[in-house]
Amino acid sequence: MLVTISRQCSRTACGQPALATLTYVYAEQTAVLGPLATYAEPHSYDLCVQHADSLTAPRGWDIVRLEAAAETAVPFDDLVALAEAVRESGRSGARATGERGRPDGPSLTEVARRGHLRVLRDT
Repeated sequence: MLVTISRQCSRTACGQPALATLTYVYAEQTAVLGPLATYAEPHSYDLCVQHADSLTAPRGWDIVRLEAAAETAVPFDDLVALAEAVRESGRSGARATGERGRPDGPSLTEVARRGHLRVLRDT
């Protein structure tokens, strides 16, 4: 017998299945919304399609929306790692010194940019 455990939307009174995970980087005033993370984390929120699509952020905040690849059905467990990387870059002082990281190798292509955050695609 196959048992499937699904998570529900974190919004109050919503019983829909969660399909996206939301994390916040308060120091950078950024909300990161991406595919459902593999594991539920205490500082992230699982959202259904309706609540993910209608997500807004406070004035002055940025929303980074990560799209899941259509051919990938595996949940995206690196969303929290992305948020941690953003937090770490804020702590390291790279922003104050003007240093910018460069992609490792010619196989990475910058797809989008929002402030100091970049979305890279492996070509």
